[in-house]
Order: sequence, then structure tokens, then C-alpha cells
Amino acid sequence: MRIDKFLKNARIIKRRPVAKEACDGGRVKINDKRAKAGDEVSVGDIIEVSFGENIFRGEVLDTRDNVSKKDAGSLYKTLT
Repeated sequence: MRIDKFLKNARIIKRRPVAKEACDGGRVKINDKRAKAGDEVSVGDIIEVSFGENIFRGEVLDTRDNVSKKDAGSLYKTLT
């Protein structure tokens, strides 16, 4: 699954155009490598998203396409 689509489905970033912009702006990493919006993410990958001074780190647990809002958190595990 594309990283921009995963970020939107997992509701880490609420809209896909914003997720694409974050990727293209260098604020998203997959396994410590700078990600582009079209890069693939798979189960077990570590993602890192910079939100200003805050950084979100998480491990991908699932890459389902259709996820309800209440189940979105089951797609990743937050890391410290």
C-alpha cells in the first residue's frame, strides 16, 4: 500500500492530499529512509512522521483498504 494512503487510512493524517504533501516535503520516513508519496509500506515497517516539533513513530501492523474510524488504530502500534 502507498504510504500516503496508509497514513490517511490509519488516520495519522486526516486527508490524503495532506499526507502526500508531508511525504513530498520530507517529513515522512519508512525504516529511517525518506519516503515519497508513492513508496510502498508493508507489515513490519517502521514509519516516522514529523509534525512540527512532535514526531510520531509507529510500526505497521496491517494494510487494509477499508477501515472504520474506530478500527483505524489497529493498523499500527505506536513506538516511543
